[in-house]
Amino acid sequence: MPITNTTFKQILKYIKKYQRIIIHGHIRPDGDCVGSQFGLQQLILDNFPNKEVYVDGDICDYCSFLGEPVRVPDEYYKGALSIVVDCGNCERISDQRYKNGDFLIKIDHHIPDDQYGDLYYVEEEAASCTQIIVDFARKNKLRLTKNAAYPLYVGLVTDSGRFRYDSVLPHTFENAAILLSTGVDIADVDNKLSVTTLETLKLNGYTLNNMQFTDNGFIYIKITQDVVKEYGVTNEEASNQVSNLAGIEGYPVWGLFMEYPDEIRIRLRSRGPEVKTLANKYGGGGHEKAAGARLESWEQLPEFLKDVDELVKNYKENSLNK
Repeated sequence: MPITNTTFKQILKYIKKYQRIIIHGHIRPDGDCVGSQFGLQQLILDNFPNKEVYVDGDICDYCSFLGEPVRVPDEYYKGALSIVVDCGNCERISDQRYKNGDFLIKIDHHIPDDQYGDLYYVEEEAASCTQIIVDFARKNKLRLTKNAAYPLYVGLVTDSGRFRYDSVLPHTFENAAILLSTGVDIADVDNKLSVTTLETLKLNGYTLNNMQFTDNGFIYIKITQDVVKEYGVTNEEASNQVSNLAGIEGYPVWGLFMEYPDEIRIRLRSRGPEVKTLANKYGGGGHEKAAGARLESWEQLPEFLKDVDELVKNYKENSLNK
């Protein structure tokens, strides 16, 4: 059941009430984040064309074809409605001015690390935040155009792992079908998401040649800023290398350690053990099988590796005993 203090009808009531609406996402946004932002923006404009609706936040290189957020002036928040999508922790909202709006609505599908918003609607079981926005449009019988459906479909495809993750349910495909019925071109979406650069392809080779393993079944790659510079990629492109470690037999948990000037950020993935609790221990959060965490320095790495290796060990032992 959703974690909520509101309904879709109440959310629509406040969208109707405010002339200016500013939609926020999380730092280092992914396809679901920007898909939710731009999809919700277009959905509102298609149904209420006289409103001012802005997407504020960071750029997602991977999904830059969806649009570019704007940095709205400070004064725009006066008397405005702020909506935050796809973010379970208020500290991770990309522009902290979101709180300067007149009213705040949160729409999300992450397990809440903290609860914020005057109104909040959280559905942990949803494959993506965009899936919730499609439900919002359907329940309120809003007009759903191809221009709104396109970014919503991109978010659904990317956050469901192209419909491979266990968060995918029959309802996920039902909403996908509704989005496609507007005329969204599957091949066009796939082409845009599948294109890679020669630099990234070379980095793939680096990842496969330098991945490391723990005794019990955790596989990982460390990427420093020197590696990023050597291969001429962005930090986002480098972080996406975590997907190249997926599906290796005997290694149900994998991760990527990305070096930044002031911290080490971890992308943690699993096809078995629940990793969110471990991520919480190291200053992060997310989903049960896809989470993020952070280390203050490389000196913490041995401790983290010990913890994650123990997690995998316990999972394997419990699986044998079933």
